[in-house]
Amino acid sequence: MAAAATLLAAAPLKAIFDSWTWLLECILAVGLIAGAAVLARTLRFPTWAQALSMVSVLLLTLTWMFPSGDELLSLLPSPATFNHFGQLFTDAGNDTRSYGVPVPDRSGLLFIAVLGIGTVAIAVDLLTVVARKPALAGLPMLAIYSVPVAVYVDSVPVLPFIVGATGFLWLLVADNVDRVRRFGRRFTGDGRDVDVWEPSPLAAAGRRLAVIGVAVAVLLPLAVPGLNTGLLNSLTQVGTGNGTGNGSGGTGRINLFASLSGQLNQTQTTNYVRVTTNEPDPFYLRFGVADVITAEAVTNRTPTGRPISRGLDDPRQNNTSGRANYQQYRAEVEITEDFGQTLAPVYSSVIDTDGLDGAWSFDPNTQVVFSNRTTTKGKKYSFDYVRAKFTPAELRTAEALPRDNPLRTQFTAVPDDPKVKTLVANLTKNSNTEYDKVSAIYRYFSRDNGFSYSLATVDPAAGASAISSFLDSKAGYCQQYAAAMAWMVREAGIPARVAFGFTRGSTRDGNAYVLTNRNAHAWTEVYLDGFGWVPFDATPAASVVGSTRSAWATDTDAVETPSPTSTASLAPGADASAAPGAADRPDRDLNDGALDAPGASSDAGISTTTLLTVALIALLLALLTIPALRRLMVRKRRHAATIPKTATVATGPAPPGSREVVVTTEAVQAREDAHAAWDELVDTMVDYRVPVDPTETPRHTAQRLVREADLAGPPADSATLLGRAEERARYARQPLQGGELTAALNQVRKGLAKTATKRTRLAAVLLPPSVLMRWRLSVGDVSARGMGFFSRGRDVLVRFSPRRLLASRAR
Repeated sequence: MAAAATLLAAAPLKAIFDSWTWLLECILAVGLIAGAAVLARTLRFPTWAQALSMVSVLLLTLTWMFPSGDELLSLLPSPATFNHFGQLFTDAGNDTRSYGVPVPDRSGLLFIAVLGIGTVAIAVDLLTVVARKPALAGLPMLAIYSVPVAVYVDSVPVLPFIVGATGFLWLLVADNVDRVRRFGRRFTGDGRDVDVWEPSPLAAAGRRLAVIGVAVAVLLPLAVPGLNTGLLNSLTQVGTGNGTGNGSGGTGRINLFASLSGQLNQTQTTNYVRVTTNEPDPFYLRFGVADVITAEAVTNRTPTGRPISRGLDDPRQNNTSGRANYQQYRAEVEITEDFGQTLAPVYSSVIDTDGLDGAWSFDPNTQVVFSNRTTTKGKKYSFDYVRAKFTPAELRTAEALPRDNPLRTQFTAVPDDPKVKTLVANLTKNSNTEYDKVSAIYRYFSRDNGFSYSLATVDPAAGASAISSFLDSKAGYCQQYAAAMAWMVREAGIPARVAFGFTRGSTRDGNAYVLTNRNAHAWTEVYLDGFGWVPFDATPAASVVGSTRSAWATDTDAVETPSPTSTASLAPGADASAAPGAADRPDRDLNDGALDAPGASSDAGISTTTLLTVALIALLLALLTIPALRRLMVRKRRHAATIPKTATVATGPAPPGSREVVVTTEAVQAREDAHAAWDELVDTMVDYRVPVDPTETPRHTAQRLVREADLAGPPADSATLLGRAEERARYARQPLQGGELTAALNQVRKGLAKTATKRTRLAAVLLPPSVLMRWRLSVGDVSARGMGFFSRGRDVLVRFSPRRLLASRAR
């Protein structure tokens, strides 16, 4: 059962591998381990020998499945075998960075899968069979499920989770049945014996709760909106007029890429970043990369890398060909309190940082600075970076990557779309170099070909991808331009991805650029051999504040040819001698998009955060008033029952020779009034922390109340009256009629409030202990009834025990 549960728990790995080879190898390895364990226990080996036998079998299995060629007798490992295993570990690490899920059958990844599942099988076996702690076996099983959760871009399918949870619950069932069987046959109180397979009621109730827990874990993400996995989908959406979000608000996080279709809403403008650099013409500030293209969206893999405290690579050291001309610059970044996310904005090719602690890491593959423990909110840091400038002639020397190159394998995968494929073939048919192919695709997104910038998009037609719809309408925003170009460049066989960050904006504060949520932007990065990732921005420059163009990717809509150096885009009809940068164009207001700009969208009312805070405080206060309101309602109902009447005592003698009690409507009402008043008195005692002893008579309780609460005068007389009324209602033939019970309760309450401490009085009003105690008892009753309900269902469900599938044992 431990081996079967381990294999079922490994079901989530199907989300990682493209075929079933891993499963067949894991079944063989786990089966051999289980066989070794059974054999060792049959031979009465000690515990350490059982563990050693399973580890030895796993080692022999790995040697047989992944041989190096230097094994002894083709089975016994040699030193070369362990060197080969180390190389497989290295290959697995390279494959995880080179391939996206689902991955093909790579030897390194298969080796890691078999080794991991085999190790978990040994741990589960020792925990369940030796230690008899099957519940602890869920921890190594959970470790298996955490692997696809950590690396899968989209939500992990729910079916593998259900299969793995079923294996764990099945293991608990088997252990409980085995424990019951060891005690022999069970009997009921009426002499009827119970089947040996029937588990105990308590354990059965526990398993029912476990099944409910699994169902809740599966159904809750479906019922609650917004529970999405993956880094890009988890970032909260925010409005960006020229940017990458498709929502609005001021949460301080950028939704890097939600979808390739939708409606962008421009609402408030919020300052996010203040950056100062000594580079005269800086490119875009960058913080994220998306490299997984689907028919509806572009998403990313979780960044991985080492802490920045260990140092960063310098691309100049790898520039052996000398084709890239690097210049070093320094930048200082200050993040506002309104912008908090786990990706730090930096320029490309960072070589050193200052101000970011060990919680931040650097992913060399995506060139992003990220953290799993903190955010950028309120951060101040600086960094050194290098920027490479190329000429078109230099980029034309880049050669095509081999088809089996990991970069080309990973960054050229796109969905099959015949329309896009035909368009790319027509655009690149006369291009001889990789750069010429990219330039042909880049120039296609021009005004001459009908493209324009628009926040309103057209929903894709039935059966068409979002990119095809965009290429048909030729109107969209930066997300769609960047994703469309990346898709088309990949279709041409050249690696490409989408980068996210900020343009230079239009607002300056001295030498610093002030970047807002309206400056968030997306563009395309293309990998050219020998030059690395080269940026291309296909979005119409005139529509993006702070847009920047380069010598190798000029403004396709500009009337005049820009200078060979990297310059800002020119608006149609603008003078070519104007200062570089879209912020300096004569047709654009320098304060456009600033918080203090005339006509700029600003937060004229209360911010969303303030409204949310006020709403939460109001909700908390409303919840705190529920016990007090409940106490007032109960008191009002009891007071309504105790209607004041003239104080008279019915003392009429009973008929001569008769022991019968004459019950009248007035007597019944008097008893009910006395009971209601007494219940209110008891609750009042509980509220004011006066002990209540249910074994005392009402008279003794009233006397003790007067004594312990130090009551005097009318409060003491009122307590005595209430005790006497309840005593007469319980035991006397005729109850007390006409007592001023409501007035007596008010007097007692005033007396208790006068002698109680301030804290006790406040708790009696806001959080009455009598109400809270009654709620706790109600919760306990509901829980007990629920356990009884599940126990009654045991007789129906227990007959479906999986142990019945096994061969019957000797009784």
